[in-house]
Order: sequence, then structure tokens, then C-alpha cells
Amino acid sequence: MAEKIEIARFMEMAKTIPIVDVRSPGEYEAGHIPGAVNIPLFDNDQRAEVGTIYKQTGREPAIMRALEIVGPKLTWYVNETKKHAVNGEVLVHCWRGGMRSSSFAWFCETVDISVSLLDGGYKAYRRYIRESFLLAQNLIVVGGFTGSGKTEILGELQKMGEQVIDLEKKANHKGSAFGAIGQKEQPTTEQFENDIAIEWLTFDMQRPVFVEDESLKIGTVVINENLFSLMRDVPLFVIQIPREERICRIERDYCVVPAEVLVEIVKRIERRLGGDRCHECCGLFLSGDYYNAISILLDYYDKGYAHGMSKRNQDKMTVVEVPTGDPAEAARALLRSVYAAKQPFHA
Repeated sequence: MAEKIEIARFMEMAKTIPIVDVRSPGEYEAGHIPGAVNIPLFDNDQRAEVGTIYKQTGREPAIMRALEIVGPKLTWYVNETKKHAVNGEVLVHCWRGGMRSSSFAWFCETVDISVSLLDGGYKAYRRYIRESFLLAQNLIVVGGFTGSGKTEILGELQKMGEQVIDLEKKANHKGSAFGAIGQKEQPTTEQFENDIAIEWLTFDMQRPVFVEDESLKIGTVVINENLFSLMRDVPLFVIQIPREERICRIERDYCVVPAEVLVEIVKRIERRLGGDRCHECCGLFLSGDYYNAISILLDYYDKGYAHGMSKRNQDKMTVVEVPTGDPAEAARALLRSVYAAKQPFHA
């Protein structure tokens, strides 16, 4: 009989043993444990059908219908699982750790595939990772006006061996009205949390964890409330580089699409930018004067970011001045400031 194991042990075992998620494709697409393979017991319509029968006529009729669906596919379930098993072993879960995963485990064990079941299922995993965001003792938020190169600075910190969570990379969005340019489709908020957590859970929480200053929403995804609350309460280190360097970086990173596309994006923020400034900015983009078009946009974004910073705890805010736009130099300057702040995590 398959052993049920608690979530912490399950995740430790998952480092070497593959996870099989037997939920429907729709459930899997909404959010899944990163790296898990989906071998669904039911497709989306079948899951809905069995659930309806259960609610309307009871457990036994639902089970009988489930058996009718599953029976013809038993060979497929087993063969698919064998493709992914390592040394004849897999980890399996469904939504709550109930009949779907238990039944699947029975199929597998009849052909000598060893199965361990996640106690509480995917629901237990979700609870576990959301609670994990409360564990960071030494979170450091890296802030700065638009174009300061915060994402690149995080990359440099990572090269230096520091622990970094790149929220924008995991969100497939750079966080502004222009943030979708050059990015892949965004994940669901649920999957965004899962993707963060799979890295977060590997960190040594006695050491600093660096994260970029963000709004609650990054494009369409929302930062976990526990993590976001923490981000608003920990030290904020604000990178300050020359405005000209910021404009050049923005032009390099964002002006990689036709001017007409940029104009359409500017028009989306016309109400906040102001009609006259919007018209002027669009005209500059269309004429090829990207520098001055971006300068107009920075007036708007800088005002908004400055207002947001004014509401933060000033005692926990440190300005890090960097005379150039070099992210490696900025990363070194940031680390010097963090060490100078004498945070308790430094050895």
C-alpha cells in the first residue's frame, strides 16, 4: 500500500524522485508544483461530470462512473508513469490526497511501480508554500526609479553568490505599462507563487535574500500577501544613477518594437499622463526622438515612485548613489551599504 507522506518530506524527496500530478489538465494549468508531470486521471469534462454525479446522486454512482472512465485507460496510465519513474519510483498527488491519487497509486503498484502519496494533496502544498513566505528573516528590497537597472543589479548579486528572487522574471513582466514588451505569456498568480516558492525554499534564511521593489501587481499577477507585507516592512535600498543613464537603458530595453506599438501603450496611460504630454510623447516616438519621449515618461513615473517612497518608513531606507549605469558597480555599492547598515545576518 502506498505510503502517505507530509509535505516537507515530499518536497525533499522530489529533489530526486519525479512528481506525478493526476489532477485534470485545467487544474494543472491553473497551478502546479514546478517540475511535476501531469498524467490526469480525468480530463476537464470528465472531472466535472464525476463531480456533478457525486453532488446530485452520491458517492457510489460517482465512483461507478469514474471506473467506467478509468478502466479503458489503465494501460496508458501505467505506461506514462513508467516513462517518468526513476528506479521504479514516483511521487503522486491529486487535489486533497483522496481517491484520485490513491486509485492511481493502486494501478501503479500492481505493476511494481513504487508510489509515495502527498498527504493532503496539492492543497497541502499550497498552504505550505504560502506559509513559507513568512520565514524570511533577512529580506532586502532593492528599489530605484524606473531605468535604474534593478533587475540587472539582482543578476550581478546572484553572480556574486547572493540569494536573489527575480519577481519580474518569474512574472514574465517588467512591471509598468510597457512591461510586457519582449516577454512571454504571464503565468497565473497561483503558478507565479509556486515558481517563486520552489527557489525560495532552497534559501538559507539566516542569510540575506534580495528582491526588487514592486507594486502588489506585476502585470496580471499578484504578489503573495505574506511576501508583499514583508517587502513593505524590511530595509529598502534605493539605487540612484544619473537620469541620462536611465533614459539610455530604457531605450535599449523597451524601444525594440515599432514606434506605433509604443504610441499605443502611451495612449493607455493618457489619463494619468495628461492629454498634452501624451500627445507630445507620441509625436516624439513617431519622429524617432526616443530620448525626449522617454524623458516625458520618466517625469510621470518618477513622480509616482517618489510619492510611493514618501509613504515608506524613512528609517529603513538607504540611498545608494552610483555615478554610472554599470550594474556590477551598483551591486558592489549596494552590498557595501548593506554591510554598513550592520544587519544581523552578516557573519
